[in-house]
Amino acid sequence: MLTISGIEDLRSRAGEELGVSAWHEVTQARIDAFAAATDDYERIHVDPERAKETPWGVTIAHGLYTLSLGPKFLYEMFEMAGVPLALNYGFDRVRFISPVPVGSRVRMRAVLKAVEDTPGGVRARVEQTFEREGQEKPVCVAESLVMYFGEAR
Repeated sequence: MLTISGIEDLRSRAGEELGVSAWHEVTQARIDAFAAATDDYERIHVDPERAKETPWGVTIAHGLYTLSLGPKFLYEMFEMAGVPLALNYGFDRVRFISPVPVGSRVRMRAVLKAVEDTPGGVRARVEQTFEREGQEKPVCVAESLVMYFGEAR
C-alpha cells in the first residue's frame, strides 16, 4: 500500500497512478443491500426472474453501487499520513459505460490527475476507472474530488 506523507507529497504525485484495487465480487446479496439502502428496487437489479427478459439475462448492479465502491478501493490503494482531515467533495464527471452483471468481479484503477490549492488545503482530482474482470472496456469512469485540509502539527 502506498503511503502519501502530507500535502506536498500528494502534490508531487500529480499525474501518477495511485494504484489498482483488489477484485471485488458483485453478489446478489450486495446488490439487494444497496437497493434496500437507497430504496431503488428497479427489477433489473433485484428481480432475477424478470431480469431474464433483459439483454443481459441476469440482474445487474446499480451504477451508483459501482461508483460507491470508490472509497473502499481507494482505502486499499493508499493512505494519507500527516493530514488531519479529508472529505469527499463530489464528482465533476461520471459515466456508466457498461453494465455489471451479478457474479462479476470489479476493481478500480486510480490516477491522481491534479492537486489544486484551496483555502486551508488542497483539492485532489482522482480519475477512477472501474474495470470488470475479463472485459476490456471499463464499466465506469469518474473524476472524484477529495479535499485535504491542513497538515498535522
